[in-house]
Amino acid sequence: MSSVHRHSPRYGGHSDDQQSGKEASPSLPLRSLQHRQRTPTGSISKMKIDHIETINLRYAYPEAQRFQYAGGVCTARVTSLILVHTDTQHIGIGSVYSHPALVYLIVQGQLDPLLRGADPTDVETLWEKMYGLTRWYGRKGAAMSALGGVDIALWDLKGKAEGKPIWSLLGGERQVCPAYASGLLWNEIDQLTEEAARHIDEGFRRVKMRLARSEEYDTAAVRAVRKAIGRDHDLMVDASMRYHLTLARRMAQLFEEQGVFWYEEPFAPEDLDAYATLRDTVNVPLAAGENEFGVQGFRELLRAGAVDIVQPDACRCGGISEVWRVAQLAQQHGVQVATHTWSDAVAVMANAHVVSAMPNGMTVEIDRTGTPFIDQLLAEPLSITDGCLQLSQAPGLGIALNEEVIARLRMADPLTVPDGSYSDMMFGQAYFPPSLPYIETGNSPA
Repeated sequence: MSSVHRHSPRYGGHSDDQQSGKEASPSLPLRSLQHRQRTPTGSISKMKIDHIETINLRYAYPEAQRFQYAGGVCTARVTSLILVHTDTQHIGIGSVYSHPALVYLIVQGQLDPLLRGADPTDVETLWEKMYGLTRWYGRKGAAMSALGGVDIALWDLKGKAEGKPIWSLLGGERQVCPAYASGLLWNEIDQLTEEAARHIDEGFRRVKMRLARSEEYDTAAVRAVRKAIGRDHDLMVDASMRYHLTLARRMAQLFEEQGVFWYEEPFAPEDLDAYATLRDTVNVPLAAGENEFGVQGFRELLRAGAVDIVQPDACRCGGISEVWRVAQLAQQHGVQVATHTWSDAVAVMANAHVVSAMPNGMTVEIDRTGTPFIDQLLAEPLSITDGCLQLSQAPGLGIALNEEVIARLRMADPLTVPDGSYSDMMFGQAYFPPSLPYIETGNSPA
């Protein structure tokens, strides 16, 4: 390591617990490559799984709401809800952020028949069964995400069976989770500053913006947003895997000058050498992990000394069970956890329960782009007070779904994804896309 001071971001999720030396609750084991341990969660009910239902949702943005960032042009959003039906009145709720047709095939074709008749409260046993069935083709990617959605629903059922919220089952004591506003896509500078100020007015203390449009734009945008929110609020930046190492170092100087709270995904997830090199030479906390799957992937990330903050997502990397194991692993490395969420409010709540329970849990992401998956999907909307997402004593996830919204947005054919449902991904192209609104015709030179 260089002499650069590695500093931890300010006011993390559990500073009081950390100062008192409170340990994380060892609810689930970390699995090694050689030996996959299992801690029985026990059976506290006679509840049985009847069947599992996958509901694919799609929301098409009105033209005025479409946005562009380094990932492309976003005209629509998709997400998958997982409902685990039992032989009681209880239904477990989960969600998955992956290709919806693949999720449907994996859940309905394999996980549903595998788990029928099982006790849903024996969460760890069922996780191992699902992983064992899909591991040969899906150790990373859609299969891991799909089993994670089922895992979230199982935790919801376990909480309902025991009459406890998930954060309590995990050994937590706090009913709040620090949250940040995620948005600030490519836009005119004055519109960015207006949006940032609006998020502060909504009760957020932290905001995240997307960069990698051009070096000139990135520089001007960061300076303007920092000025708009002031130094008493945190600013995070996301390069969406679009920087090269030379530029990443140069931009880090600006970010340090502007007091950036964390510097997210400058490189692709597999480029661990670039992450480690950058981290060794800059004085801004690096964050990554939204595109990683499973505790083994995060073990590689942490062994490489690549990041200061890991960003697992329960609806992508293997559910609440796996995010909890990732958080425990991160704690062993002295690394904090700030979960990613870019899908729906179910995922926000699932991630928040883990973050609130972990001593190294820092914050949860909340999409503020105006999608009904966040703003309307739950019967009771997400509540932000003084920069924190409010949880409750309600059992499980503590949520109910808005059936009218589900009926309106449900895809008629779960195996057919309409054109325009995804951004026009450009991660395989070199460096910056051109600075044109909603049009991608080529690339600017590096």
